[in-house]
Amino acid sequence: MNVPTSRHPALVLAICCASIVVAVMDISIVTVALPSIRRDLGASVSGLQWTVDAYTLVLAGFLVLAGSTADRFGRKRVFLTGLTVFGLGSLLCSVAPGIGWLVAARALQAVGGTMLNPVALAIVTTVYPAPAERARAIGVFGSMSGLALALGPILGGALVDGLGWRAVFWVNVPIVVVAIAATLKWVPESRAARARRFDPLGQVLVVLVLGCVVAAIIEARALGWTSPVILGLLAVAALAVAALLRHEPRRADPLLELRLFRSVAFSGAIVTALFALCGFGVFLFVTTQYLQDVRGLTALTAGLCLLPVGVLVLVLSPRTGRLVGTRGPRLPLVVAGIALALGGVTSAWLGPATPLPLVLTVYLLFGVFLGTVNPPITNTAISGMPGSMAGVAGSLASAGRQTGTTLGVALAGTVGAGPGGWWLVAALGAGVLALALVSTGERAAATGRRAADLFAEVEGGPVNLPRPTG
Repeated sequence: MNVPTSRHPALVLAICCASIVVAVMDISIVTVALPSIRRDLGASVSGLQWTVDAYTLVLAGFLVLAGSTADRFGRKRVFLTGLTVFGLGSLLCSVAPGIGWLVAARALQAVGGTMLNPVALAIVTTVYPAPAERARAIGVFGSMSGLALALGPILGGALVDGLGWRAVFWVNVPIVVVAIAATLKWVPESRAARARRFDPLGQVLVVLVLGCVVAAIIEARALGWTSPVILGLLAVAALAVAALLRHEPRRADPLLELRLFRSVAFSGAIVTALFALCGFGVFLFVTTQYLQDVRGLTALTAGLCLLPVGVLVLVLSPRTGRLVGTRGPRLPLVVAGIALALGGVTSAWLGPATPLPLVLTVYLLFGVFLGTVNPPITNTAISGMPGSMAGVAGSLASAGRQTGTTLGVALAGTVGAGPGGWWLVAALGAGVLALALVSTGERAAATGRRAADLFAEVEGGPVNLPRPTG
């Protein structure tokens, strides 16, 4: 593999963190603007869901392609392209005249976002070759996802109240311009030693699976689960899954590298990302509307109510990254699962008259959850894998997060803001806890080493992999 050299790895890490902040924050920053968008553009509940899910769905569907494309053509080049497209999409979102235009612009914005998250992670991985430093850097990078999700509603509330909902989009433009200039100056180019060939059929099948499932969940609220349209979408998704399982193992360079899933640790990280961000997606979509529509708070006040989440993420995420580097991912994931489960159970009892201090206390649980879940997911997904697979492994972890968020928003709109959604969050928290216990032991680590050896043999012989802790 072409390993880049950089005399300023901390600057490279900062640039990559800035890119992940704007890309991920646009998932949550828009949620606090949804009531204003509904009033201004006359949007329905499904229209609001698509405003969020058009973004996360494209991210989930094309992250793997972006990661492998960066490994092939150069990570810096693809990263710069992503920043440019993301900035253009943000500008178009800010001038959208109707909900349909806004959804389309969100999809374009997400096309750029797909080239930021996994590619930035691969860049960070290559500029920090030492395992201990890499673990710390990945911990910092991984914490940015949670921090961006948590701080998005706060910044969004201030922008919506001060300048209107369109400001949550155009604020990205100057940040993107600065990031492009910094990338040109400081980020080194890198790529995988062996280029992976494109898998167009696999890409189409992945988009079919995700698109049909999400569309079925969102539109089931209006059409009913027994509607021929909903049943047809689910049938297409099932057929696409079967086709993927048949097609991908036959390719030398599949879009979905199924051999990675022979690692219990890697598989556990992907499913944990799916469960965790699905739970947080439900929380974010329901909570911002509960605070504004049920309690009558302004957008800024509603955003500030989520400040406890952001503060805990800011405090806990760096410490979690260091803990993962020294003791492994198990303890943080156990804490995250328990916190999410308790947050779901206690949120089920919140009502219009619940004292606000009690509401904020419940939100502390979600802050603990988000501050401890992201760094171990990111580190576990790519640790022990050969460098040539960094883009693919990182993009699959990111795809798990975005798929989870997408499904969470879709489910939140379908089940509504009642206790049912919160019991779903509690169940997802229990799932994170169970996965933490199953996927972080020595047996799981051994399967990871065997899976990595499969790729190392293709690249020219087995490698000596560090023995993960935890």
